Order: sequence, then C-alpha cells, then structure tokens
Amino acid sequence: MPEITVTMKLHIHTDDVSDRLFCELTERYAAACTHVSQYVFDNGFPLNYMVLHNAMYQDVRGTFGLKSQMAQSVFKTVTARYKTVKEQLWQNPYKYKDENDDWHYITSTLEWLWKPVVFRRPQADLVRDRDYSFVENGQRISVNTLGKRVRVTYDVPPCFKKYFDGSWSFGTAKLVNLKNEWYMHIPMTHTVSEELDVTKPSHVAGIDRGLRFLATTYDEKGKCHFVNGSDILKKHDTFNRVRAELQARGTKSAKRRLKSISGRENRWMSDVNHQISKTLADGYGSNTLFVLEDLRGVSFAEENLSQRSKHGRNQERSWSFYQFEQFLTYKARMNGSDVIKVAPDYTSQRCPKCGRIHKSNRHHETHEYICDACGYRSNDDRVGAMNIYELGTLYVSGDTNPRFGSRKTE
Repeated sequence: MPEITVTMKLHIHTDDVSDRLFCELTERYAAACTHVSQYVFDNGFPLNYMVLHNAMYQDVRGTFGLKSQMAQSVFKTVTARYKTVKEQLWQNPYKYKDENDDWHYITSTLEWLWKPVVFRRPQADLVRDRDYSFVENGQRISVNTLGKRVRVTYDVPPCFKKYFDGSWSFGTAKLVNLKNEWYMHIPMTHTVSEELDVTKPSHVAGIDRGLRFLATTYDEKGKCHFVNGSDILKKHDTFNRVRAELQARGTKSAKRRLKSISGRENRWMSDVNHQISKTLADGYGSNTLFVLEDLRGVSFAEENLSQRSKHGRNQERSWSFYQFEQFLTYKARMNGSDVIKVAPDYTSQRCPKCGRIHKSNRHHETHEYICDACGYRSNDDRVGAMNIYELGTLYVSGDTNPRFGSRKTE
C-alpha cells in the first residue's frame, strides 16, 4: 500500500518560562547544526550519520549543552540538509556552449559549494515519544528542553482534526518561531487504502505548467481547461517592486520588512498551489492518472518577473512548480488517484495530430502552434497539454518511460 506524508503545523501556546526555554533550545540547536555543518564542509562532505556521531558527539554535547537525543538529531538534521542541497545541485547542472554552439552539461556536486550551509533560523528537531509527546488525553504536548520538560496547549483547526483519528503516524517535529509565536511542524504519514490501477484509470489528465497559464489540462474527453496566471505575475511584480525599494533603503527596519514580505509571498503562493491542486484532485475524482512533465533543470523563456535576476526568476519558478507537484501528488493519492512525471522533450514542439516535430511551429509572440506539415493550429499551451496527455496514455498501455523521439531532419 502506498503512503502519503503531509506536514501539520500546530500553533502552540507558551508562557514566559516555556518561551525562554524554547528560545534557548532552538538557538543552541541551530548553532550546533552550523558547527557540524562546518565540519562536514571541511572534511569532504561525510554524510553518514555514524561517521559524524563518532567524530563530533562529545564535542556537540559539551560545547552546546544538548541532551543525548538532541545531539543525535543534530547530525540527522545536517545530513538531511546537505542531501537536499546535493539533489538541488544535481537537478541544475552547469551549462555552457562550446565553439560549435553545442550545449554541454556538467553535473554540480557539493564540492561546488563556496561555503558551508548555515542554520540561521533558530530551530530544533524533536523526536516523537523522546523529545515530545501528547499527554493529558491529547490536550497538551510535553516538550523536552535543555532544562525541564514543559507542557503546552495547542490549536487544532478543523482541517487538522482528521490527523488525530488514529490512522496517521506522527514523525519528528520541528520547533520554530514565527513572529513571536511558536509552532511545531509535524510530518504525518498515512497508508492509502485505495491504490490506482494505472492500467485501468477512469481519467487521464495531461497538465502543462507555465507562467502565462499556471496549469493547462487536457483529458481523454478532449476537454481543455486553463488556469490563468496573469494575476499571479502581477502580484509577483508588486512584491518585487516593494522589495527593490526596501533594498535601496538598506535600513534595519527595511531589512525586517524584507524578511516579512518574503514569508508572506511564500505563504500566498502556497495557498495558490493548494487551491489549484485541490480543484484538480476533487474535480477529476478518484481513479485518475495526472501526467506532469519532469521539469528538473528546465528553465523558461518568459521574462515577466521584471525586477528579478534571471537566476532568481528560474529559482522561483522551480520552487513553485515543484510545490504544486507535491501538493497535487498527495491530494491525488488521498483520493485514490496518482501522479506520474514524463520526459518534457519536444512536448511544446510536436504536433499532436500528425506527430511532426519542428521548433519553429511554436510562435511565442502569438502563443500559437501552427503545424507546417498538416496545418493544425491551436494555443501552444493546449498543444503542450495534449502531448503530455498522449505520453500518459502510452504509460497506461505499458510504456514505463514514454517520450517523444529525436527531432526530425529539417
């Protein structure tokens, strides 16, 4: 049976004593992580838990006064962060053109880092039933600190109540502070009872992601739906203009405002992705196969986010698309559906009617695709969704790695 994991963000209530203890714990834990990160950077990036434990356990406990379980968690936190960075580097290889205008790709590794990862935000990872537990019939959370254990109450919004029905298992929580309020981010794992039979889905939906249209879908009934992204781009540009003005000021208050804006923008974009993914998952219902392009390392031509550097724009797009993918995946699986990723090669250049692949057939200025062979004409995003849908049907028929062939000779 497949499993899904989501993160529950519990707002917890503290008094002066617990607030002071949490501040001390999270600051020392983050400092310990930065200390271990420096060791990892200086010693060839050993990402094995036992290697770090044997080399630094006594040092971490003595220097930062962490308890045994928390010291062990530090090594897991640092190795997990570096493994994430390693994956991000692998997904974004260094690209360059040679004298013949041929592209070459060099895989980026951790050795490309100029400096170690720094844990600036105070935080602490708390192991279930060791560092935290639910007590008093679930009414309070008992949390271990560097001093004594404290018991705190917490909010349970209606959307979180399902996580306490006994079918979800609680993982290692992250204790963080946001605007002087304390939260515990707890990963929740649930075994899905209904699993999609990929050979017999009720629906197959190809989804093309972009900036002008955040999502364009095409299904087996020939229906196409567009999620307009123009308002999203305008709001991003508004954030960017405000950010540029604050950066020009350079004052302490401006820097605090910059940090606040960054968090607000991320939360807003997360809400947008939640809404789109929920609409798709609920709209198609159970037993649906959603098909997405594998966009690792892919950049985009649109330059609408005018105030951001090219690197920054691509980072934002990658983050937003990846988050949408994660949201859609877990919502679909909770609904008895699933998501697959297919090769993005030629999905925007291929005619969905005759199969002709020609880069010039896509007209970016008019957002049209006009086939020079059969004359088929349609919106370019719709054509992309149609081709992605076709790859999905190939997957259903038994091709585990569907992709379109090499470019035809022009």
